[in-house]
Amino acid sequence: MARRVTIKTIAEDLGISHMTVSRALSNSTNVRRETRELIRKRAAEMGYVKSAAASAMRGDATRIVGLLVPNLVNEFYARFANTLALLCEDNDLHLITHLTNDDPNRERLALMKLQELQTNAVVTVPAPATQPHGKQLFQGMKPIQFIRTQPLPFASDSIVIHDAEAIRQAVGHLVSRGHQRISYFGGHASLSSGRQRKAAFLEAMEAHNLTVHEGLIQTDSPSFEMGARKAAAVLAGQIDSSAIICGGFEISNGALDACLRANAVFPRDVAFVGYGDPGFYRWIQGGITTISLPIDQLAEQALQRLLQLDPDAPVQQHGFAAEFILRASA
Repeated sequence: MARRVTIKTIAEDLGISHMTVSRALSNSTNVRRETRELIRKRAAEMGYVKSAAASAMRGDATRIVGLLVPNLVNEFYARFANTLALLCEDNDLHLITHLTNDDPNRERLALMKLQELQTNAVVTVPAPATQPHGKQLFQGMKPIQFIRTQPLPFASDSIVIHDAEAIRQAVGHLVSRGHQRISYFGGHASLSSGRQRKAAFLEAMEAHNLTVHEGLIQTDSPSFEMGARKAAAVLAGQIDSSAIICGGFEISNGALDACLRANAVFPRDVAFVGYGDPGFYRWIQGGITTISLPIDQLAEQALQRLLQLDPDAPVQQHGFAAEFILRASA
């Protein structure tokens, strides 16, 4: 195994003090420009890689940041993680991603691992939990709650989607097309996003003087399987409904899959409003009507909060509007 190149290795090679090398690699103006350039050039030739652990021991910011998401099967999380990773790389941030599977214990262990690495900040999609994590789990690490929020023992940044208006528009459009028995498939009440989207749907139905009959609202742990199961029940007549509105990305994909497997024709057999806007939604039966999410804007805002490494920086809450996109399926 090749010997690791360190500051002392470079100092021995050049015959100068390791303190001079250290200052030069930190771009200190206390070292002459010509000497800095010589040291940096030789370090690159020797394959020197800066040690984040050593920087942390000196009290320097490690520029390590974290991302906690339930999974990467959900295309929304996958696209967000990919975009954020590229933005972090362009801005000299080292992004470490953990998958929690919406399990509070996995989430706690992931936060502990990030703490061990002297992580400066973490973007986290909070797992559903009855008790908030203790303050010590975030010691020295700024949390940025993403999509969902959970109570924390201190104020924290948040980046969320404002989708209530898009859901209201979806209901209003379906009602204008004659639909009165409209199904809603969404996440369960332990998720802040699940509660908010369901509330938006109920408010919209009430605004149109429509009764939400028993069984029309279906909530559960958001998943492809859940969406597929509920849509199949609508198509089989087990849920008496002429239209479906989805309140989650994987729920939407699962429900759409069930409709296509049953050879359902939109909107003759059932009118369909998805959630999220993968590229293939534009091509299925003339296009899937959906609630589109601004993934690039969300990732760019997350980057800006990650770059604000000052622990005393003011807490900020950011919301981005979803968009109701009308296509042939509704």
